[in-house]
Amino acid sequence: MAPSPIDTATPLREFQFTTADFEKIRRLIHQQAGISLSPAKQDMVYSRLSRRLRACGDKTFAEYLERLERNKAEVETFVNSLTTNLTSFFREAHHFEILVERLQKMGTRQPIKIWCAAASTGEEPYSIAMAACEAFNSMTPPVQIVASDIDTQVLAQGEAGVYRADRIERMDPARVRRFFLKGVGSQTDQVRVRPELQRMISFRRVNLLDARYSVSGPLDFIFCRNVMIYFDKPTQYGILQRFAPLLRPEGLLFAGHSESFLHAADLFRSRGRTVYERSDAPRDTR
Repeated sequence: MAPSPIDTATPLREFQFTTADFEKIRRLIHQQAGISLSPAKQDMVYSRLSRRLRACGDKTFAEYLERLERNKAEVETFVNSLTTNLTSFFREAHHFEILVERLQKMGTRQPIKIWCAAASTGEEPYSIAMAACEAFNSMTPPVQIVASDIDTQVLAQGEAGVYRADRIERMDPARVRRFFLKGVGSQTDQVRVRPELQRMISFRRVNLLDARYSVSGPLDFIFCRNVMIYFDKPTQYGILQRFAPLLRPEGLLFAGHSESFLHAADLFRSRGRTVYERSDAPRDTR
C-alpha cells in the first residue's frame, strides 16, 4: 500500500513530515500550552514549523523534534509558532459596552484590577484601557490592567504599542484622535497608542497551564476570550478553577463568542452574551 502523503517529502513539501512527527508535536504542544490540535491541523503545523526547520538548519521534522528535547529556548519559539493570534481593536464590542457600564457603577474605588489573559499583540488590553478612559472621562482612570500571553513575540509587539494604520480604519475617528498618535515621515502608515494607555497596562508572559499565575487578586474583571476553544474540556475546567479564587465575588469573566463554560457550572454561571460570574456571586449584582 502506498504511504500516506504526510509520510513523504513531496515537491510541495520541502521536509519529511511523518504521521509520527505530527503526533509528537500534538503531544508536546498540549503538554506545553494545553492546545489540542485536531488531525485537520497537519498542514498548518507543517507550514508554521517548516520556517523553524530552515532557521535551525534541520533537514527533517525528526531532527527538529530532537532539538526541542535539548533546547529550552527553542521550545518557547515552538510554542510561539503554533499559537494563533487573531485579534482586533474592540472585537466583540458588546463586551466593552458592558465593561463601561459596570465601571461607571463602581465609581472611583481604587484600584480597579483587570486581567486580559490572552492579550496577543495588544489590541484587546488597549481596547480595555480605552473603554476605561471613556467610562471615567479621564486619561488616568483608577484602573490597572495586566495583559498576558504565552507568546513572547506578540507580547513585545503589544508593549511597543505600534500598529499599522489600517488596524484602526474602522474605529470611530473621535476615538482615534483621542487615543492614538499618527506616524510622520516614513512612518505615516503607522500609529502608536498614547503613553497614558501604555502606563495603565503591565505586559507579562503567563502560561494558563501553570499551577499558579503571576497575577494577584482580587480581580474585578477577567478577559479570557477566544483562547479556551483551543483547550479540551478538562484543561478548560482546570483553568477556570484557578480563575475563580482570583476574581471578586461580584467580578465578571468575559469569554469568546463561541465559548461556553456550562461544563463548569459549579464554578461560573452565565449572565448571557458570553459573560460569566462566579457561581457563588450574589444575584443582585446584575
